[in-house]
Parts: sequence; C-alpha cells; structure tokens
Amino acid sequence: MSKSLPFANRVRELRELHGPMTQTDLGKAVGVTRQTIAAIEVGKYSPSLESAFRIARVFGVGIEDVFFWTG
Repeated sequence: MSKSLPFANRVRELRELHGPMTQTDLGKAVGVTRQTIAAIEVGKYSPSLESAFRIARVFGVGIEDVFFWTG
C-alpha cells in the first residue's frame, strides 16, 4: 500500500500556464529528468529542497506558491 505525501503541488498547473512547457522542458530547466517531473506532479515523489526552489524560480513564484501542506 502506497502512502500519499503530506503535501501537494501546482507544478502541472503552473507548467500549463507557462506553456507550451513540457515535462521535459521543465526537467531540463531544473536539472532533473522528465520522469522525475512526472512523479512530482502526481505526488509520487518528493523533490529535494534545491529542486523545489528551482521549480519555483522557473515559474517566477515563491516555493509556497508551488508546494503546500495537505495534512
């Protein structure tokens, strides 16, 4: 049984708003793979603090505008 992470994110939403931006495009900008971005978007992977800040910077927003606690 897989346990869900205690936070969620707006990565997919922000990526679509800044489109056309693919998962591959975002991954290259952040320094991770497309698969890592896909896993982050669906909540199956928790990014490192560095990657989280890099994702926020790509979108020009604060980290709390991308990632937030759910539980």
